[in-house]
Amino acid sequence: MNYDYLIVGAGLFGAVFAREMKRRGKSVLVIDKRDTIAGNIYTEKRMDINVHKYGAHIFHTSDREVWEYVNEFSEFNNYINSPVAVYKDELYNLPFNMNTFSRMWGIKTPSEAMSIIREQADKEISRMKSEKGTDSFTADNLEEQALSLAGRDIYEKLVKGYTEKQWGRDCKDLPAFIIKRLPMRYTYDNNYFNDRFQGIPIGGYTAMVEKMFDGITVLTGCDYYEFVQLEDGAPRQPFTSVKGDTFRKILFTGMIDEFFGYKLGNLEYRSLKFETQDLPDVDNYQGNAVVNYTEREIPYTRIIEHKHFEYGTGKGTIITREYPATWNHGDEPYYPMNDDRNNALYSRYKELAKELPDVLFGGRLGQYKYYNMDQIVREALDMSRSEG
Repeated sequence: MNYDYLIVGAGLFGAVFAREMKRRGKSVLVIDKRDTIAGNIYTEKRMDINVHKYGAHIFHTSDREVWEYVNEFSEFNNYINSPVAVYKDELYNLPFNMNTFSRMWGIKTPSEAMSIIREQADKEISRMKSEKGTDSFTADNLEEQALSLAGRDIYEKLVKGYTEKQWGRDCKDLPAFIIKRLPMRYTYDNNYFNDRFQGIPIGGYTAMVEKMFDGITVLTGCDYYEFVQLEDGAPRQPFTSVKGDTFRKILFTGMIDEFFGYKLGNLEYRSLKFETQDLPDVDNYQGNAVVNYTEREIPYTRIIEHKHFEYGTGKGTIITREYPATWNHGDEPYYPMNDDRNNALYSRYKELAKELPDVLFGGRLGQYKYYNMDQIVREALDMSRSEG
């Protein structure tokens, strides 16, 4: 059969692009190497709980068009993300706000909090300038950046351990630009996001993506590298499947360096491991959907209790511990390592991609960028419009 587009990846980017191409009268075929659709936002129902199999996903955006778009496919609840951080035997609210500062220092007013943070930050800046023998200060790494913005207490208790687990490196070995700023809210507000719209799709993300794929052929358990005829690692032109299907264009949402056979070198990614437990005899494990563990000595970064995303009150609960991991070939890549070296290498792959004008690259892996879900939807909508 002849198709206008082969879409590689049945995640959110592929689903939005496929839906929009179908609306424009184009024929599309979607394939995914996993046995499920929806990519990393896949949810499965167990014990009447929608389990976020690949980590917590809270949809949030200030883009009204994007919000209205996803609401075409699902009704969203009014879940507000208000994570809690655990440091040793202490509990803190996130993001950093007056509840955090009051718990940390026993203070009540914004002026008190500002004074402590500024005093600590200035002390650290003075120390670092003295050690460097300079009258001006520029942060050389993430630790210096965080200390200059938040001071010692917040850095040691809430930034250092969590960040080092997340990236797999000491904060002194991470670039400063990872933390361009640390938002300090001098109000008693635990809403993690500033975005106008926020929520979780009622019934789970998988049901939402299923509606996006309505009337579209999706082949799961189908590996691109086994499905498409390749020549020297690139798709043979005209684009043809091993079964004889032809495609005018390809949208690829996998790793761009893998697409090109790593010929310019490997891009770096971070991976995640998940440890999920069904607890049928526990109705409420931690009292919150997301609890972060900020000590370096605790190997996981957070525990997710899935029922709280949808205000579940039924018997039993399900929790997931999330462990950041070094990515190796064969592992799932979850997000790119956007440091200077990797961004420079990606730029070279992007130039290589220009030699294949009928191959589009989308999503976190195809565009090597840490997108939130609303940004994925925006990018996919914009790409579909540029395709006409």
